[in-house]
Amino acid sequence: MQSLKLKASLLSVLMLALLLSIWHIATQQRQVLPVSAPALTAEQIEYQKMLGKDPTASAAAPQGAKATGFPTPLQMGQTVWKHLSDPFYDNGPNDKGILIQLAHSLGRVALGFLLACVVAVPLGFVIGMSPLLHRAFDPFIQVLKPISPLAWMPLALYTIKDSSVSGIFVIFICSVWPMLINTAFGVASVRRDWLNVAATLEVSPLRNAFEVILPAAAPTILTGMRISMGIAWLVIVAAEMLVGGTGIGYFVWNEWNNLSLTNVIFAILVIGVVGMLLDLSFARLQKAVTYVE
Repeated sequence: MQSLKLKASLLSVLMLALLLSIWHIATQQRQVLPVSAPALTAEQIEYQKMLGKDPTASAAAPQGAKATGFPTPLQMGQTVWKHLSDPFYDNGPNDKGILIQLAHSLGRVALGFLLACVVAVPLGFVIGMSPLLHRAFDPFIQVLKPISPLAWMPLALYTIKDSSVSGIFVIFICSVWPMLINTAFGVASVRRDWLNVAATLEVSPLRNAFEVILPAAAPTILTGMRISMGIAWLVIVAAEMLVGGTGIGYFVWNEWNNLSLTNVIFAILVIGVVGMLLDLSFARLQKAVTYVE
């Protein structure tokens, strides 16, 4: 097993090195010498900084670097270092450090996800234990589940009238369905032998729910939570692009408006890494509660 992990790690490193090499060759062949830009006045420089641009940084770019176009790996490395060396700076509404933007996004995701847990897990528990309720709720679930979370955004903005709370509502509405369905399925799939033993011992319904059904259904419930978290992290980026203000999604949209591809690519990498860490956390938790015979 250790040998397999080592070989897989080496293969991943080689694939990354190959990708970076192709990226470097492709961008170097397209580079052109920079065209000298006209000198800007102090007022123009200040206005550019208010828009989130930094003319002085562009002027200090190394010779041979493109002012526009797809960035090289070296330029991406410089951008990554710039953001990670000072991740908590706050220079105004449109210029905040990457960890401040991430904190806003993760806060919205956490709140919407927790609200979905409070609703979906108990309701799924009840639906899974009652075939009657399962049949009664199933048409509503099947109608509401396929609706894109962003389709709820206009309605949320109209009724809630707060962009940040609307983003949390969208996270809630997209997280609730996978948790609800997986919880109901996990509860309904508990082995009948275990339930019969609990009935023979005359275990109370509450104790039966918490000591028999919940441990048996926990892996399936956590699978639903894992899927919900992945969807929530996916949706928050698009939601923040719409509502604006703060967050990693707004950061991507703002940097695109500033035509800064290096910052856009950096944000994409950050979104991917954070999503991977969230998924790994739920995978470890799921493994911890899974009973292996």
